[in-house]
Amino acid sequence: MSRKSENTFREFHRYLGFFLAGIMAVYAISGIVLTYRNTDFLKKEFQVTKNIASGLTADNLGSALNMRFFKVDKTEGEIIYFGNGTYNSLTGEVNYIEKRQPWLIEKMNKLHKMHQGNPLFWLGVFFGVALLFFSVSAFFMFRPSAPIFKKGLYFAVAGFLLTIVLILV
Repeated sequence: MSRKSENTFREFHRYLGFFLAGIMAVYAISGIVLTYRNTDFLKKEFQVTKNIASGLTADNLGSALNMRFFKVDKTEGEIIYFGNGTYNSLTGEVNYIEKRQPWLIEKMNKLHKMHQGNPLFWLGVFFGVALLFFSVSAFFMFRPSAPIFKKGLYFAVAGFLLTIVLILV
C-alpha cells in the first residue's frame, strides 16, 4: 500500500472521528445507562393522573396504559388496583406513579434505540456505517509489513474472539 493511500485513510479516519465524537459520546453514555434500565438508576417518581377509556377490563388496562409487565393486584367494585396506582372503570380516571429518567437521558436513550419508524433513522444508519468504516479503516492505516500492524492484528483477533464469546453467552 502506498504512503498516499495510508495518509488518505488516516485523514478520513481522523476527520470522521472528530465529526462523530459527540454522537459517539451519546451512544456510549446511553449504552451504559441502558444497561441499568430494569433498575431505578437515575429515575425519579412522577405522579400521573389522566382519563382513559372507561369500562376497561383488567386484561386491557395494561395495554391501554402502555405498561409492560402489568399486573392487577386486586379489584374492589369499580376500582382496579395495580402495582403503582388505581383505575376507576366507571369514570376512566387513572392515578399512578411513574418512574422516569431525567429528560436528557431519556432523549439520549431514544436516540440510541432509534428504529425505522423514526424520521431520523437515516442518522442511525449513517452512524452505523461510519463505525463500520472505523473498524475497517484501522487496518489500512499502516503497512502490513510494519510491526505495529502485526501487533494490531493480535489485538483484532483477541477482540473478535471476545465478541464471539459475548454473542454465545
